[in-house]
Amino acid sequence: MINSLGIWTLLKKEIWRFLKVYHQTILSPIVNIILFLAVFSLSVGDKIKTIEGMPFTTFMASGLIMMAAMQNSFANSSSSFVMSKVLGYFADYLLPPIGPFGLLFAFTLGAILRGICVAIVAYIAISFFVDIDIYHYGYLAFYLIFACMFLALLGVMCGVISETFDQMSAMTSYVITPLTFLSGTFYSTKSLPEFWYNVSQYNPFFYMIDGFRFSMIGYHDGNLFIGAISIIIINIILASILYLLIKRGYKITN
Repeated sequence: MINSLGIWTLLKKEIWRFLKVYHQTILSPIVNIILFLAVFSLSVGDKIKTIEGMPFTTFMASGLIMMAAMQNSFANSSSSFVMSKVLGYFADYLLPPIGPFGLLFAFTLGAILRGICVAIVAYIAISFFVDIDIYHYGYLAFYLIFACMFLALLGVMCGVISETFDQMSAMTSYVITPLTFLSGTFYSTKSLPEFWYNVSQYNPFFYMIDGFRFSMIGYHDGNLFIGAISIIIINIILASILYLLIKRGYKITN
């Protein structure tokens, strides 16, 4: 049986956790991406007017919005999970009959909602500086939700494996940040040499940012169908593995 009250209570806790410190969790990422936009526009804007026929700032703005949403989804679930383990109150989640599904659902959905909040605020903020519109609402909803879900699940995975904040930071520095920056956020992968272009096709972050960019400006580098199927499959695999790990109490109950 699913303990809906327990899941809802944990989900509310996750939502209030990032809303109470909105300066750090929502507004700070917006300042960062606006600074990225300003620096790149001032440094290379005169040299690169367009990318694949799109204005440089418009092309980059859509990628920055998705990058911020993904990174904050990961940060929310990973930090919440690791903090509860380090401070010793994760046992409070295990005592009520919430179950592994309820724990995974609440942590993941809370992180997805933070990513969506960041994306909405980022879109509003960037629209003051860049003429950007929404090309396809269906693709927008799909890629935003499923990309944030992927990073939220990765964050839970990081939380399960990590026992200290240093281990969590290592995964952020060595995995999440490089894959995000090498996903075509600031450039078109078609401009890469053949070898690096082929490598980028195996980066799941590329398909997420590329699909979201299409939903915003109508341009994409990769295959949208392959990207959508890949994201769904990866999310199913990750969720299944995490369910089994939490059910076994891997690095949790000890």
